[in-house]
Amino acid sequence: MKVLVVNTAAPFVRGGAEELADHLVARLTATEGVESELVRLPFRWVPSERLIEEILVARGLRIENTDRVIALKFPAYLIPHEHKILWVLHQFRQAYDLGDVGQGLAAEGRDGELRAAIAAADNGAFAEARALFVNSPVTRERMLKYNGFAAQVLYPPMNDDHLFVGGASQGYVFAGGRVSPGKRQHLLIEALARVRGGARLIIAGPPDSDDYAQTLRDLVARHDLQSRVELRFGFHPRGEIAAWVNGALACACLPYDEDSLSYVAMEAFCAGKPVLTANDCGGLLEMVTSETGIVAEPEPVSLGEGLARLTADHAATERLGDAARAAWRARGITWADTIERLLS
Repeated sequence: MKVLVVNTAAPFVRGGAEELADHLVARLTATEGVESELVRLPFRWVPSERLIEEILVARGLRIENTDRVIALKFPAYLIPHEHKILWVLHQFRQAYDLGDVGQGLAAEGRDGELRAAIAAADNGAFAEARALFVNSPVTRERMLKYNGFAAQVLYPPMNDDHLFVGGASQGYVFAGGRVSPGKRQHLLIEALARVRGGARLIIAGPPDSDDYAQTLRDLVARHDLQSRVELRFGFHPRGEIAAWVNGALACACLPYDEDSLSYVAMEAFCAGKPVLTANDCGGLLEMVTSETGIVAEPEPVSLGEGLARLTADHAATERLGDAARAAWRARGITWADTIERLLS
């Protein structure tokens, strides 16, 4: 069986979806009787008028010499194929929930027309799919609300869980992953400024923009936190990320209304580290509770109180980490089961 995985690519931007696509191809290729390759479809939506062109390009592509297509993100999942499986990691949320809260396309005027065109394209792709999976209950409920399709939840497995083995705490809180306003690392710096003592923070990952990276640098300088905050911007090898997680006291992850469990949280739980998050972080809240971490309000005072709790009592924080590891293992999410469902 020849299986083609198709995904959307923003040039030189890499995150959890890109990691998952690579590992999915590798796991498919390792399956007896399966050949697999990855196609990344370049995507840019600024200016917003490009969206119609992007839809037309995707719908106009034809895939030959392939028995099955597994498609992951808009607009790549619009590519037609007679045996297409959708595992939706992201719709174009700016046309749905993010647009509703002023972070995307407005509901009226030209934006409203673009939203309608995107919804129509999505509905067509969902209707023609042989099977429709999503990565979390949050994504499922969003799709049901806006598109009227009931999808099956298929959680992404850990890609390299053997690296995240945990270890003795070196006293810092680690925040990995993409660095962007939507991930809200600025709130962590502002929170740390309200915590007395030697609490430390490491933020590591590729920034979405130079402007946001500079915003974080300016915050560190403004609050005189140079000795307590490390900003490690850029791509880092997986072994280096794992070393930061394994040596952390705890991890922090503050994305707004995250679609999924979040690889940052999954890696932390796998390593036995509790997670500090906020009560508007979406899919993370399936795992991060008062028993496995701290759920704060998405503002510096509440987050600062959370940081203070984590750093003041290391024994209590370690107990949260033990519970986090047990909660992750209890889920039993494996690549073997995932591949079986995608190929069934």
